[in-house]
Amino acid sequence: MRCVRLAVAGLASLTLVACTAGKQAPPSLGAQPKPSGSASLPPATLELWHGFSTDAEVKAFQDAIAGFTRKFPQIKVVAKKGVQDDQITQAIRSGKAPDVAASFTTDNVAQWCRSGAFQDLTPVIEQDGIDLSVLPAVSRSYTEFEGKRCTMPLLADAYGLYYNKDLMQGHEPPKTLSELTELTKKLTVRDADGDIKVAGFIPSFQYYENSPSHLGPMVGAKWYNEDGTSAIGSDPAWKQLLTWQKELVDWYGYAKLEKFRKGLGDEWGAEHPFHKGKVAMILDGEWRNAMIANMAKGLNYGTAPLPVADDKPELYGSGFTAGTVIGVPRGAKHPQHAWELVKHLTTDTDSLVTLSNALRNVPTTKAAMEHPKLAKDANFQTFLDIFSHPKTSTLPASVNSVFNQEAFSTFLVEWEKGAVADLDAGLKAVDKRIDDKLKLSGG
Repeated sequence: MRCVRLAVAGLASLTLVACTAGKQAPPSLGAQPKPSGSASLPPATLELWHGFSTDAEVKAFQDAIAGFTRKFPQIKVVAKKGVQDDQITQAIRSGKAPDVAASFTTDNVAQWCRSGAFQDLTPVIEQDGIDLSVLPAVSRSYTEFEGKRCTMPLLADAYGLYYNKDLMQGHEPPKTLSELTELTKKLTVRDADGDIKVAGFIPSFQYYENSPSHLGPMVGAKWYNEDGTSAIGSDPAWKQLLTWQKELVDWYGYAKLEKFRKGLGDEWGAEHPFHKGKVAMILDGEWRNAMIANMAKGLNYGTAPLPVADDKPELYGSGFTAGTVIGVPRGAKHPQHAWELVKHLTTDTDSLVTLSNALRNVPTTKAAMEHPKLAKDANFQTFLDIFSHPKTSTLPASVNSVFNQEAFSTFLVEWEKGAVADLDAGLKAVDKRIDDKLKLSGG
């Protein structure tokens, strides 16, 4: 099949490919001479898919979009809420992709970049002179894969420690794992039968946000070797974390801890155990501040970075981060218009501040984090500082990200209940599962 490149007047970042056989391919992003200005874009209607679903979330997104339409009054944006990643992927495969798509998770970025399901933004980023150094290095890392930047960070999540000041009995938040262990034991309250009434800290990997990806930064653990193979079995930091964790689980008694955990309220509701004073310290994301304000008014609490390994004090202040990503799918009807919307939502300071203030997520640019209109108090500032910390880390992009996390988490359930006799052998077995999957995926 013979194809001919056709330059489209006025759409400087577009390249249309017309083929003599079959249907004309949809326009795609590519480097061309820069347009003379926003007015050079013709009228268009953009379809934007995102995962936000509550009234407050949807309104915040609409307010951010309103700023874009003031810049580009000839462009109408129609947003579809509550969309999940599999819906986005299926729409792209079927040739019915939206112009812009946003995802709550970074788990599919690698596959989207590698497959071309989301278009490479590098040419238009360079063409428009966008300085990506305004974004922390960690957020740049989770929005690209194998040299392709197919998404941009929209808002970020950062994870830290929440502590109930009344339950802390005057103690300062712990900075090391040994301090966390000591304080957990001091603050835990049991009844006459030994059942847990108040937990100092719940060490179970099955508890809400206690995933290995969120806890791993406490010891500086890494997921992959430079060649992409699993490092879970070879990095001693994972063994360090799991040994500490299991000792604390055993102190509680696994059965007692499970009984307590399974009786706790919903993570996303007013009955959350931290709201109710049933847990003194928890690992959670920055959004918990807004949930406390809405569901647990008057709770006397504070926030701090997560405690870290005693032998790695340089990690204190850092944590785990990931966040919402947004890009232009393959098959977008108006890719140049779509890029302008993506650029606005991810680099315009007023837009990011608007979204952060409404959703209480961390804005991703330095200018937005420092903006005087950004609503922040000491408890929210903790997460801005964690996000900006040079040692804050994320889960590196992988084409098998979901499988790899599930494989490890499945092992961790067996580990904490005492069903793993040999930790080293168990971790190496996790490596094998992950590496075997990588071979099947052509990684």
